[in-house]
Amino acid sequence: MTSIFDEGLAPRDANYAVQSPIDFIERTASVYPNYPAIIHGAIRRNWAETYSRCRRLASALKGRGIHRGDTVAVMLPNIPAMVECHFAVPMIGAVLNTLNVRLDADAIGFMLEHGEAKVVIADREFGQVIKDAVSGLKDKPLVIDVDDPEYGEGVQVSDLDYEALLKEGDPEFQWSFPADEWDAISLNYTSGTTGNPKGVVYHHRGAYVNALGNQAVWSMGMHPVYLWTLPMFHCNGWCFPWTITAMAGTHVCLRRVDPEKILQLIRDHQVTHMCGAPIVLNALLNASPEAKAGIDHEVKSMTAGAAPPAQVIGAIEELGIQVTHVYGLTEVYGPVTVCAWKSEWDELPLDERAKLKARQGVRYHTMGGTMVGDPNTMEPVPKDGKTIGEIFLRGNTVMKGYLKNPTATEEAFRGGWFHTGDLAVWHEDGYLEIKDRLKDIIISGGENISTIEVEDTLYRHPAIMEAAVVARPDEKWGETPCAFVTLKPEAGDVSEEDIIAFCREHLARFKVPKTVVFTDLPKTSTGKIQKFVLRDQAKELN
Repeated sequence: MTSIFDEGLAPRDANYAVQSPIDFIERTASVYPNYPAIIHGAIRRNWAETYSRCRRLASALKGRGIHRGDTVAVMLPNIPAMVECHFAVPMIGAVLNTLNVRLDADAIGFMLEHGEAKVVIADREFGQVIKDAVSGLKDKPLVIDVDDPEYGEGVQVSDLDYEALLKEGDPEFQWSFPADEWDAISLNYTSGTTGNPKGVVYHHRGAYVNALGNQAVWSMGMHPVYLWTLPMFHCNGWCFPWTITAMAGTHVCLRRVDPEKILQLIRDHQVTHMCGAPIVLNALLNASPEAKAGIDHEVKSMTAGAAPPAQVIGAIEELGIQVTHVYGLTEVYGPVTVCAWKSEWDELPLDERAKLKARQGVRYHTMGGTMVGDPNTMEPVPKDGKTIGEIFLRGNTVMKGYLKNPTATEEAFRGGWFHTGDLAVWHEDGYLEIKDRLKDIIISGGENISTIEVEDTLYRHPAIMEAAVVARPDEKWGETPCAFVTLKPEAGDVSEEDIIAFCREHLARFKVPKTVVFTDLPKTSTGKIQKFVLRDQAKELN
């Protein structure tokens, strides 16, 4: 049915444009050409120089035969070339595939083949892995070597050097927007803990929208100084390569997470913002007193996953770091909900503030909808803070789908929502709070046990630095909680009995771990604990 507002009011060139984050760098370079863009070791580049380099790279790739829909894979840490690739590759309509630098040659080889990579840009630190991965491919991609002065010699990946490639390009290259904002901009692979990883495809519109959503929920303002503690290969750095560029900020690069180095860079460059897993914040607290001294300005840190326990939040705040808790997945461009803070909570005791901050919160302005519901009926659960359901998401920042996997795509979008696989409760005020992953929930004697609840209790023990809880098979109960913990260096003598006794004081008896294993916890490159590894270990315990 049409109305008077449909007649003669169709979109046209003057009032409708494709939305893409690559436009951010053109605007920033034209408005703030001399403002700092990149800091990396001794390297200092402004926005005019950075934009010129991006155009050179785009031009050179096009000259090498790369076109719309071709995949350009990168195996890079958080260095300037990684920022440049986030703009140069989509400038020619190609698709950026950021590879997890912790993966082995077999996994990388699968991704390069599955994504049909035409180019691989790789840092020398990962030279041997890339050589091994490419050797097994039938169709060999063009391999480009990145020699980062902050690393050292390394293994040369290719005879074609990144800086030499840039010299082939035109610094005034006239790039173009995609014809359709639904065009793919990037390809990110899931962790693949069971079977091969799935290729998650992002589009230009989603990347544009989520980049602006980041600055909105964080109230960043112009010219933030952003420290890259979060890997840019992970969900395209939660879209922050585009966010920081849009806000004419400064990208402070960091090859690897080093607590002492992080604190030094915060002081030296007056860093205002950083992102990462709670483990990064925990590592900062365990740095030397000398490293922690001298930070005299507020730093904002965005963290995802399980929020840090109260003790960690309190200590981090004393250090001058303000924590914002978000939630998201690879399939939704990174974070899409935020524990939106309210001023009336500021005066609450630390434990109460930490409990509120642990919630995953409400949707970004840019997320179309959230729901906690029954995964079978798709009906929302009551907002009572008790009834557990699955988190469902919808909106422009949900992936296009899984590459070459229509079955998995249809299942993920069943019922008109994206199925996250995360279990949560819905509070009366509309804030959601994760209780577990569907695959992590422990069912003991018919009772559901949230591993997150047990982990939160373990983190309150003064001797525990890290903790993870998984199910251990049990003949009587089906399965029982098994805790894997890492003690603080100064913990002294702490026994399994001590930990269990502590849990009994704070948990219902059926939720108390029956087994405690003292160990270093296996983690992904983004700091997430690999529970599938711990589940296997728990099964093998006598």
